[in-house]
Amino acid sequence: MRAVVVSDTHAPRRWKGCPPRVAEHLRGADVILHAGDVCVASVLDELAGYAPVHAVLGNNDGPDVAAWGAPERLELDLGGLAVAMVHDSGQARGRTARMRRWFPAADLVVFGHSHIPLDETGDGVRIFNPGSPTDRRRQPHGTIGLLDIEDGRLARAEIVPVT
Repeated sequence: MRAVVVSDTHAPRRWKGCPPRVAEHLRGADVILHAGDVCVASVLDELAGYAPVHAVLGNNDGPDVAAWGAPERLELDLGGLAVAMVHDSGQARGRTARMRRWFPAADLVVFGHSHIPLDETGDGVRIFNPGSPTDRRRQPHGTIGLLDIEDGRLARAEIVPVT
C-alpha cells in the first residue's frame, strides 16, 4: 500500500490547486493522509479525486473541514499498520514519549503544524511529519511524505521535495 502524506497546504492562500509535482505522486497513491491546516474543504475533495483521503483538523481549519469529516485526532489501520494522526504534536522535547501516551496502540504517528519535515523513532513509536508542499517557511523545499506499507509494517518512509 502506498500512502501519500501532506500537511499544511493552507488553501487558498498557498494551495491554488494541486501542484504538478504533488499530483505526480498522488496518481500512484492507494490512500492520502492530510495532517491538517487544509483551510478549505475543497482541497480534500480535490485530493479525493486521486485516492481515499483521511484528514485531521488543524488550528487554521474551519467548520467546513470538520463537516467534511476531519476530527482532531484519528486512528486507523492501513494494511495492518496502526497509524494515528494529529495536527499539532506539541513541542519537540518529549515528542515521541507524548505521542506514545496519546496513541498507545500506534506504530506510526503522522502530524504536521511545524512545516518541518521529520521522520524519527523513539519510545516505541515512529513519528512522521511530511512538512508542507506549499508553505515551506524556513525549509529549503516544499515537501510531502511517501509511506510504503507491506505485510502490516512500514517498509519505507520518505520525505520528498516537490518545489
